[in-house]
Amino acid sequence: MIGVIDYNLGNLRSIIKAFEALNQNVFIVKNENDVKKSSKLVLPGVGSFYQGMQNLKILHLDEVLKEEILVNKKPILGICLGMQLFCKYGREGGGSQGLSFIDGEVLQFDLKKEKILHSGWDNIYYKNESKIFKDIKENSDFYFVHSYFVECFENIQTSMCDYEISFCASFEKENIYAVQFHPEKSQNVGLKLLENFANL
Repeated sequence: MIGVIDYNLGNLRSIIKAFEALNQNVFIVKNENDVKKSSKLVLPGVGSFYQGMQNLKILHLDEVLKEEILVNKKPILGICLGMQLFCKYGREGGGSQGLSFIDGEVLQFDLKKEKILHSGWDNIYYKNESKIFKDIKENSDFYFVHSYFVECFENIQTSMCDYEISFCASFEKENIYAVQFHPEKSQNVGLKLLENFANL
């Protein structure tokens, strides 16, 4: 049973519908017990890093997630803000500690030519092998909407994207998977990625 975590940031409907289209058993996670009964977890999200961490703490989800992911090694997929919250620290909204699943920091784009908001379709290229990109061709286009990006301090990046600078589009560390783009909005390649995650 795949649990999609609801912490009041972002619309979960498109992610739920994508997994249902893949004939996966999926439900919305609202509390600690839901986290524990999930076989896999998805942490989506659109919005501020600071607010995301505050919401997880208010709902008492931060500590149970650390237990399930870091100790019990339950597979988790972070999407967009969810990916960023896996890092140690995020500078958005005045700065905040993250879940610290990986050694990384979340920074705002500092660009001279492009807009700060990276929005729309863009292609990725692979850096390291990843199970969730199985049978997905390199340079496939995915849908992005973000103005902050993850800087990894360990060699776990699985794909990169160029937007004036080269930034981490995805990473994988043991049972932890994360993508900066929105697979649920990325048509067939996005569905394939979600299917690969579901089949881990």
